[in-house]
Amino acid sequence: MQIFGKYSTNFDMDYLVEQYIYFNESDEDEITTDELEILLKKKRKNVAGTIILYNPETSPVGFKLSRFLKEDGFDGYDKFVTLNEYPMSYVINAGLKKVYPKKLVEIKYLFSLNRENIEPTPILEEFDADLDKFNSNQYTRYDKKLNYLDIPNIRLSGKFVFFGSGHKHDRHHKAIIAYVRALSAQVQKLDKNIVFMYDNNHDEDEALEIGYFLSPLALGKAKELRAKGFKEAFKTIPPKVQKL
Repeated sequence: MQIFGKYSTNFDMDYLVEQYIYFNESDEDEITTDELEILLKKKRKNVAGTIILYNPETSPVGFKLSRFLKEDGFDGYDKFVTLNEYPMSYVINAGLKKVYPKKLVEIKYLFSLNRENIEPTPILEEFDADLDKFNSNQYTRYDKKLNYLDIPNIRLSGKFVFFGSGHKHDRHHKAIIAYVRALSAQVQKLDKNIVFMYDNNHDEDEALEIGYFLSPLALGKAKELRAKGFKEAFKTIPPKVQKL
């Protein structure tokens, strides 16, 4: 597995605006960022699908997770760099490496702010306030283009879309809830194989409608169950929705 990402920054905040995971075969040399760019010129051939998660907690190779990489000497903004492996990437690799060798998977996020442990924090209050005025001319706390998905015009690579953005949304964050549901509704209009995990709290149709998508990564007792469910989803081509 190799992980590539492109960071952009604005007002001393870092956003991971593009990310891909490449699944190397066991006897294959690692690819370079230049070779990644070549693969991305033929996305229909080389990108298997898209995974949508909550927010990134990543770091470039040679750096630790930081709220503002520039302060640590990072100067690789707005170009692809190699990223360190991290807990979610291990789960994704375990589920997809045998199914999509020599393929890329794109990773997108509800919120692209590269920050650890944003749930729950006052940051979500700011996201909610931003989304409430997103379609107006009002200024937002976080960069509109860098942090948020342009849902009506979203472009998704590959044949499948896996929703793994989480299922616990504070009922007071009405704009965030509307944002998640709008994303689900928009993706359903596209010609994609939609995949997610859900449990007994909702049936499959309800989960899709309200944006109830279990994350592949969990803590405690749910950790093994979620990782296994993610693997089960991708045991077949095309992948399938999983009830846990």
